[in-house]
Amino acid sequence: MSAHAIYDHASIGSIIAWSDGTPRPPNRFTKKFAAWQTSNSSGRLTRKQPGRTMGNLSLSASFTLHEADFGGGGVVAIRVHRTFSLDSSLRFVVIEQPAIGSVRVFDRPGEDAELVHLAPHRAAAEEWLSRHGYPRSVLDEVTADEVGAAIVEGRAA
Repeated sequence: MSAHAIYDHASIGSIIAWSDGTPRPPNRFTKKFAAWQTSNSSGRLTRKQPGRTMGNLSLSASFTLHEADFGGGGVVAIRVHRTFSLDSSLRFVVIEQPAIGSVRVFDRPGEDAELVHLAPHRAAAEEWLSRHGYPRSVLDEVTADEVGAAIVEGRAA
């Protein structure tokens, strides 16, 4: 799938894989493997941003994937996000849609909202919020209509 298809059809909270089509090198080649991983990985779709114009600068629409968290002892020290322009030449695949009835927790209302947590149900989302404190958060339940319209692995779900 193209970046356009992901932007148009994938639900926020979906697991998306991306690839440049090159074969995976053996793990023993650590530098080659690390370089390969920058163009071949997966993450959770956390944000879609429409195109914008700022003065003479025009920014293409994009989407952001949460790739990984690093830390220890229950504390996240580094959070890795990857943002892809709709002009990206990489190929994308929807690996998993969020479950129907699960609840997305967004950091704020509006177009610039970013997914900060995906809970299995509303009670779990509210409990998570009580521990993590996003004062302007918005809860959004995943519906069957939204998931049914999405594309999974290049075909209609």
